Amino acid sequence: MQNDFILLPKLKKNSLLCLTILTLACTNENHFKPIPVEYPITEKSDHVDLYWGEEVADPYRWLEDDYAENTKEWVIAQNKVTFDYLDKIPFREAIRERLEKVWNYEKVGAPFFYGDWTYYFKNDGLQNQSVLYRSRDEGKEEVFLDPNKLSEDGSTSLSSIAFTKDGSLFAYAVSVAGSDWRDIYVMDTESKTLLKDQIKDAKFTGISWEGKKGFYYSTYAQPDGSKLSALTNDHRLYFHELGTTQAEDVLVFGNDETPKRYVSCTVTEDGQVLVISAANSTTGNELYIKDLSKAGSTIKPIVANMDNNHGVLDHREGWLLVQTNKDAPNNQLVKIDLNNPEPEKWQVLVPEKEQVMQVSKGGGKLFATYLKDAISEIRQYDYEGKEESRIELPGAGTVSGFSSKKTQDSIYYSFTSYVQPGSIYRYSIREGKSKLYRQPQLDFDPEAYESHQVFYTSKDGTKVPMIITHKKGLALNGKNPTILYGYGGFNISLTPAFSIANTVWLENGGIYAVPNIRGGGEYGENWHKAGTKLQKQNVFDDFIAAGEYLIHEGYTSSDYLAIKGGSNGGLLVGATMIQRPDLARVALPAVGVMDMLRYHQFTAGAGWAYDYGTADESEEMYRYLKSYSPVHALKQGTAYPATLVTTADHDDRVVPAHSFKFAAALQEAHKGELPVLIRIETNAGHGAGKPTSKVIEEQADIFAFTLYNMGVDFGGKSE
Repeated sequence: MQNDFILLPKLKKNSLLCLTILTLACTNENHFKPIPVEYPITEKSDHVDLYWGEEVADPYRWLEDDYAENTKEWVIAQNKVTFDYLDKIPFREAIRERLEKVWNYEKVGAPFFYGDWTYYFKNDGLQNQSVLYRSRDEGKEEVFLDPNKLSEDGSTSLSSIAFTKDGSLFAYAVSVAGSDWRDIYVMDTESKTLLKDQIKDAKFTGISWEGKKGFYYSTYAQPDGSKLSALTNDHRLYFHELGTTQAEDVLVFGNDETPKRYVSCTVTEDGQVLVISAANSTTGNELYIKDLSKAGSTIKPIVANMDNNHGVLDHREGWLLVQTNKDAPNNQLVKIDLNNPEPEKWQVLVPEKEQVMQVSKGGGKLFATYLKDAISEIRQYDYEGKEESRIELPGAGTVSGFSSKKTQDSIYYSFTSYVQPGSIYRYSIREGKSKLYRQPQLDFDPEAYESHQVFYTSKDGTKVPMIITHKKGLALNGKNPTILYGYGGFNISLTPAFSIANTVWLENGGIYAVPNIRGGGEYGENWHKAGTKLQKQNVFDDFIAAGEYLIHEGYTSSDYLAIKGGSNGGLLVGATMIQRPDLARVALPAVGVMDMLRYHQFTAGAGWAYDYGTADESEEMYRYLKSYSPVHALKQGTAYPATLVTTADHDDRVVPAHSFKFAAALQEAHKGELPVLIRIETNAGHGAGKPTSKVIEEQADIFAFTLYNMGVDFGGKSE
């Protein structure tokens, strides 16, 4: 394959292609003043790659160089056009003000316990980052760590935290500007003073303490080229002994001979076993263990292949409790004898059921969370696998955080739905009952809204669930502004979850619809695989069918429909708007994987090959990827929906070059009346840890762009 990089001249300043865009078609009832748009000229090169004997032009290859001056100038030029457009939307500021008002309430997380202290995260309303607090014996609370003081603009965030078992030491990782690269610091919890220990540039890492001796972490070697986009394939596990420098850290797992793309570890709660997971893709992993109770013990394999997913839950008297989908696509819990770990000797504790299962533990019990059509159900088991009870939940929604230490007799968990703000409940293991612990108070009335599930039929006859949320008493007149949100990949389940931003959409008469399309994990590994590689089109078909259902049933029409998704969901939106440009009025692809021929050439993107396949593996796969790759599948002279591509300059998960190249190609191909723009956030990454202020600004821009191009006014909330 040809991989030559062609250097291009800098983007010409003030070189604009004058193209007036009318933002509204005559079919909409409401008419706003057209906003003229002048797209920057994006220089094109004659760069060509060779795939399986076929030449493929890549005229915007130069936009992959995130450090180049011409790329920076292109970003500035595109942002100027986009924000000039957004500035002219008359109700944009009203949306931002309403978002800020509804966002401004106290948010408190579930408590967790170390030493004599109770810890919890709290945000007083509009703080850019939540603050870690603590209190002792229900006494006065105090700030333990405030991430807002780590940067002036709130762009530095906490990503991982870990206490020693006795709570005397605390390690935490921070991300700067949303990057996946992390720095780790260590604090004495009593005095709240930092120790001299510091780890620079860890990535895709947890923090696992071995007693108080030190901790394990994972990282890659510094890549050649851009730190934000160069390949990072050789992941390694290190041990840092307290009081030493990072240069003295011991390599525990990973080497040049047998590199692994993703390496992680955990020390079991009893401190006796180090468990190492090694993987080369986002599905399937090997398992290794080291006996920490015996000096000089070595690492030995427990599962020596990556054919299935395996997650260690606990260690007990020489046995590992492991959740696995080996021979059980919906997962099962097994016991593995560390002295005889052969799969044929595994003992099933909790067998596979019809619903996909995730297991947690707490208070000496096991808790299996089942997804029944994306809704949480929980059953309690003892350590021998005997079912003891089914736990009554506050309603139909999503439970998270249902775990605790073995010594605790209570579990604090969060319950939420599309209309129920996340509330904290305390579950008494002894009593078998839940009690409301903390409920947020915000300017939103759940009783005024409804959220119901429907099942629709996809192109090949598959039944797909979708949850639709809106105001009660909604008229099915085809004129309701609707956001159809999807993901469909990587075994990730979209379960009901409250969104502060969506309250503003809903109270303005909007509909929010989420289908559980194939590629996700809502129905186990079979559902996931049905949306991967040469079956990826099922994902797009399921999403298109969801939009068609909403239109057919009168919830909305093409003039009032927006399709939205991020990351893999950004790919979903990009592919859908190209295959069905008539389906929706607005397209909102965020941080999307848009170049399917080259995604595996950036950072750890090669790890996504289980879901996507790569253009290198076969001619069949190459042609399949190219057929739906948003950068390559755009058709010249087509009228596409009003499109607002969103990305960020520090996204080193899905590098912004994906969105850059797609936006440039879209602006060239598009011949319709609606605007196609790109909004590029600065000092932000893939999404995690983004400051509240930036989140509100971005959501205001997305809603303003969407409503304006639907011809729908923003009325705010009636007082």
